[in-house]
Amino acid sequence: MQVLLGAAWRLLLTLAVAWLAICMLLFLMQERLVFLPNIGGRTLVATPEVLGLDYEDVRFTAADGVSLHAWFIPARDARATIIVFHGNAGNISHRLDTVRIFHELGLNTFLFDYRGYGQSEGRPTEAGLVLDAAAAWEKVTGRRGIPADEVILFGRSLGGALAAKQAAAATPAALILESTFTSVPDLAAELYPIFPVRLLARLQFDARAALADVTAPVLVIHSREDEIVPFSHGEALLAAAGPQGELLEIRGDHNTGFLRSGRLYRDGLAAFINPLLPGE
Repeated sequence: MQVLLGAAWRLLLTLAVAWLAICMLLFLMQERLVFLPNIGGRTLVATPEVLGLDYEDVRFTAADGVSLHAWFIPARDARATIIVFHGNAGNISHRLDTVRIFHELGLNTFLFDYRGYGQSEGRPTEAGLVLDAAAAWEKVTGRRGIPADEVILFGRSLGGALAAKQAAAATPAALILESTFTSVPDLAAELYPIFPVRLLARLQFDARAALADVTAPVLVIHSREDEIVPFSHGEALLAAAGPQGELLEIRGDHNTGFLRSGRLYRDGLAAFINPLLPGE
């Protein structure tokens, strides 16, 4: 009996030590779990030229001096410009399908890489990415002189939290959140339910909280088949957006749902965007 009890205690101790070790890793390494610039690589694998589109290579600087890289892709007779906040992996050259869709909708596209991604300098941090978002807004509305009411903020996945925070600090024509989580702690609590991730979380990216200060119309795009960010997050964001919020339910997984949904996705975007812009 004593041998069995001793073995049980050793097993419990081993499990407790392993649990504590994983908690420590989640606390110390969460930036590496969230920011994935090397998935797909930092090298630009293509440019809008492969779509037959002209573009301008843009360099601009965040408030703390970090140099950032972007593309500005003009559309003929564009009535608005869309700033794209991409997800947590890869770089702008992996978002050409998105560029094509927005170009077909008659929008100028400003697509930029966060610090530590693609050809942008620096190392990704939550505070740093917030500065990058503000710098992108200033580049488009300030230095380019595009009126704020002709600028749409679009964020996919992690980028949705950044777009929402920038929309709360500015006055865009609209905000679009695609496949976006309510916050990092909310999502992590679902992914790692046996760990106290809300206590361990140093990163927030709280899109739901930001929506409390957004006055622009909001389109929430989400799929019930999203295997990374559950559909319930989209529903929660829609509720947080209040009466100015709309939902576009698409099909498919987290990363390719917008492509699999095809015309449903494009028509839904057009139905939301067109009434908000001059000429409608």
